[in-house]
Formats: sequence, structure tokens, C-alpha cells
Amino acid sequence: MQRHFDDVLVGSIELFCAAAEQGSFTAAARALGVTPAAVSRSVARLEGRLGARLFVRTTRQVSLTEVGRLYFEQCRQGLAQLIDAERAVTGAQGMPAGVVRISVPTTYGHHRVLPLLPRFCARYPKVRVEIHVSNRNIDFVDEGYDLAIRARDLPDSRLVAHKLEDAELVVVAAPGYLAARGRPESIAALARHDCIGFALPSTNRPVPWLLRDGGATVEVAVAGACCVYEDLMAGVTLARSGAGLFQAYRFTVEQDLRAGTLVEVLHEHGGCSRPFSVLYPHGRHLALKVRAFLEFLRETVAEVDPAL
Repeated sequence: MQRHFDDVLVGSIELFCAAAEQGSFTAAARALGVTPAAVSRSVARLEGRLGARLFVRTTRQVSLTEVGRLYFEQCRQGLAQLIDAERAVTGAQGMPAGVVRISVPTTYGHHRVLPLLPRFCARYPKVRVEIHVSNRNIDFVDEGYDLAIRARDLPDSRLVAHKLEDAELVVVAAPGYLAARGRPESIAALARHDCIGFALPSTNRPVPWLLRDGGATVEVAVAGACCVYEDLMAGVTLARSGAGLFQAYRFTVEQDLRAGTLVEVLHEHGGCSRPFSVLYPHGRHLALKVRAFLEFLRETVAEVDPAL
């Protein structure tokens, strides 16, 4: 009797997790090959057992309550541990399989992560990578992400961060702009130039430039006629077209520097960097497929040719 009860509970948790990930009882039922009524009954059983409401229901979709979010995160980890345990017993532990869902910023995605995917897929043919290239903020639980890559040190103690690299920053401009406006020879000279700003979607405020001054790293507020939002590569394009000076990651402009379409300036004040890290929620059990992708990134990111 107890065994039957445990099986029913595990099945209900699986249906609950599917509904949370899909945002719909109908979509969860379709994904698992059951009826929407079965999903609804299973969720109702869980809510009765817990004495708590897990979903807010509307006519078209369902969304997790705060209690539901906490329960989903724990259940998701538990199911992943059960899958890993089963693979260990059946001998499939050395064969990662399934879907890995990752969010990456546009700049890092195009220049660092996307060029690596063919190698990862060749190494792990049973893993499918869903890579979402965007600079917007995400919610790991609500949106079902396994990993995310972000720049800068993050103060959020709920996230575990594994640094991938310290990406060097450079100030660049088009030869035509420098011929018309001159080359800045000091940090103070930036005030007399058009400096292209870049604003983060989380703050909507221009990010200060990082420069070295007398052996110390300083933050420099810059201003100009143009400021780009969300996509740093838009700033590179503006600089290439002669709109002004721009601070970018070296790996994003390496090809332009080699071709001469952009020129590095303020080299004597360079050498600063920002970290890129791969993140996941603290306390989350990482399934084998996720660990495989995480370790692959940490091993290979530095090997990507910056000219790609």
C-alpha cells in the first residue's frame, strides 16, 4: 500500500513540474501523453496533501504561487536526482542525455558560446541545447533555465557563479573619426569627445567605462550623442561608422582591429576587464547533462578564436 502511495506521489510531482514548466495543464498533458483532467487531479491531490495552493489558475494558463515556486524548485531537483540515480544503476551514467536550457547575453553568445556548440553536440549527441540569446533579466524557476551566463560580479547570494574568463576592455574608434576629432591622449580628454554609451536593461543607465589611472582602476562617466541599450554590438557598429569612441570587450572588436576598421586608443589606460560567469541557483542539484555542459564551457571558452 505504501509503495502504491509513493508511486502516485512521484507521478503527481512529475505532472506538477510539467505544468509549472509549460504554464498550462493542457500543454503539460500533451507533453506527457495524459489528459488535462489527469494533470488537474494530480495537482489537486498535491495541494490537498500540502494544504497549500500551488497555482493561480486562469482560463488560458496557470502560474505558480510563491509557495508553488518554492515547491517546484525542490521537486525539480528531486526528480533530477532520481533520474541520475536510475542512470547510475543502469550503467547510463556516462551518457548525458536530455535538454539543457541556457540564457546567454548577445555579445557573449555570438562570440563565445555559439561557436562552441558544434563541438559540444558532437561530444554529447544525446543532449539537445536550447540556447536563448538575450540581455534581458530572467527567472530561473519561472522560465525553466538550467544555466545563465552574465557579465560582472553578482551580489545575489541565491546564485552560484563559476567564472569563465576575465574579458579585457578596450576603447576604440574609427580611423575617420580620429582624423576629424583627434586622438584622446588622456582620460580627461574624453570630455571633449563623443563617447557612445551602453546601458544595461536592468538599470537603463549608461555603464561607466573602466580605465587605469596611476595604477588604480577608475570608473569614468562618459557622454555623447548616442547611447545604445541592451545589445553592446550596436555600440561597436556605431563606432565603426564613425559615431564616436566606444569601450567594448576586446574579443568583440578583434577582427576590426586586425582589419583596421577600428583603432584602439588610450592603450596606456587599458588593461581593465569584467568577469563573465556561468550561473545557477544555489542548492540546485545539477543533472548530468547540465554538469556536462557547464564543464565543457569552463574547459573550452578560452579556445574560441576572437576573430569568429
